[in-house]
Amino acid sequence: MSTNESPEISPASGHVAAASADNADLKALIRTIPDFPKPGIQFRDVTTLLLDRGGFSSCVGRMAAAAPGPVDLVAGVEARGFLFAGALADRLGAGVLLIRKDGKLPGATIAEDYALEYGQDRIAMHADACAPDARVLLVDDLIATGGTARAAVRLLRKAGARVIQAQFLVDLPELGGAVALREDGVDVHALVAFEGH
Repeated sequence: MSTNESPEISPASGHVAAASADNADLKALIRTIPDFPKPGIQFRDVTTLLLDRGGFSSCVGRMAAAAPGPVDLVAGVEARGFLFAGALADRLGAGVLLIRKDGKLPGATIAEDYALEYGQDRIAMHADACAPDARVLLVDDLIATGGTARAAVRLLRKAGARVIQAQFLVDLPELGGAVALREDGVDVHALVAFEGH
C-alpha cells in the first residue's frame, strides 16, 4: 500500500488492515534508544517516524481509519500527542482539544490529578473546550502505565464528553496501561506494540 492510499478497516475486528497486520513498516521507523532516561529503559523515540513524511502520513491515515464513527474533537495529550491530534483532527473534520500540564492554559480550566512513580502531577483543559456529550477521541504517541491517559479520560468525562476511543502510535503492553484504560470502559487502539519498557 502506498502512503497515499487509505487503509481499510476489517469488519470482523474493527482494526486497521495496513501494509502488514502488525504495521511493521511504521514500527521500523521508530528508533529505540537503550538506557534512556535511565538504565534498563528502552526509550521508543517516535521523532524518527515524524521525520518521515510518508510514514507520518500513513500513521495518521491508519489512525483516522480506526476512529469509530463521527468525532467532534480530538484531544491531544501534551506534548507529542498534540502533533498527532492536529493531523488526525484535520483528517476527521474535527476540532482539537489540548490537554496540558496544569498552569499552561490561559483561561479558566478544570484539572485532574494522577499518580507518578514518585509523586503526583496534574493535567488540565479549558473549562469551556468541550460541549456536553461531545464525541472525543483521545490521542497520544505512546501508552505505558496509562496514568496520564486515564487522568485525561477522567478529565474529559468530568467535562461531560463521551470518550469514544483512545489511540496511540505505540503500546508497551507489559506496563499495562492499555488494559487499565479498557477496564475504565475505553476502547483502545494502538498501531504498534513493543515488548519491554
